Amino acid sequence: MSQSTDENPSEREDLATPWSDRDHAALAAELGATRASGESRAVTRLTELLGVVWRLRDADGCAWDRKQTVESMASNLIEEAYEAVEAISDCDDAHIAEELGDVLMNVFLIARIGEQEGRFDLSDVVSGISEKLVRRHPHVFGPSEAGDAEQALASWNESKALEKDASESGVLDGVSDGLPALLVASKLGKAAAGIGFDWPGVMGALDKLREEVGELETAAAEYEKAGDSKDLRSAAGCHDRVEDELGDVLFSAVNVARKTGVDPELALRRTLGKFRRRFASVEAALGEGMSEASLEDMEKAWRAAAATERPV
Repeated sequence: MSQSTDENPSEREDLATPWSDRDHAALAAELGATRASGESRAVTRLTELLGVVWRLRDADGCAWDRKQTVESMASNLIEEAYEAVEAISDCDDAHIAEELGDVLMNVFLIARIGEQEGRFDLSDVVSGISEKLVRRHPHVFGPSEAGDAEQALASWNESKALEKDASESGVLDGVSDGLPALLVASKLGKAAAGIGFDWPGVMGALDKLREEVGELETAAAEYEKAGDSKDLRSAAGCHDRVEDELGDVLFSAVNVARKTGVDPELALRRTLGKFRRRFASVEAALGEGMSEASLEDMEKAWRAAAATERPV
């Protein structure tokens, strides 16, 4: 976030006051007013969107929108967020802008519903995040410094730690289990790495992944053997072990992604897109004979499809 003046608002405060005790709301308000003055077009468009969303919730507005509650909109918000992630994965800028607009609309609608139910309003939403961003960026708005992204993240985490409830004493307590599993895995890995519980390089994480794959292979072989013997009790136990080892493999893969700066969600979505394309090519190549084709025929068509996507 840049400022239009050379003077940092935080410099006008008593430098003897600890950063955590300063008036972050005032700083956020001042910075917001300064920035907004140069972003009149965006502010105008946001106001237009507010008007549209508020109109939908009027007594004579849209029956579907009026029926919604904060709770019922949760699934819509998740769906729109995932569609935005898909657009980002596709690197389609126009689609990204459209899907982000859908996410923003859902946020505005939820805020309007909250206001009408007397729970919270858009002011609570935006003022809260503005203040928090200022508070957790002392290396931008306050006395701290951060020369690179790692130092900036450490500064953020240090500021966040000061805000933690006393009951949240553990390093991993701030990671919500309500998030998608891939995201939880990534956040847990980052949190542990923040106190040094991590491999020094990507190869260490990759070695761990190989180790877990080996354990999964052993568990899968035992599961298959138990299935062949018709020993249901043994098969059930082997199933649980496969599940456990597969979870370890997935978590280890996410750690490799973290060490290489790859977003595992985007990586998986790109692979899913690739699978869709290649499978469609297999269907096109085999045509009506798809249902009668052997696995060898399908694999041959798959390899041909894959070859067309590989750079020469």
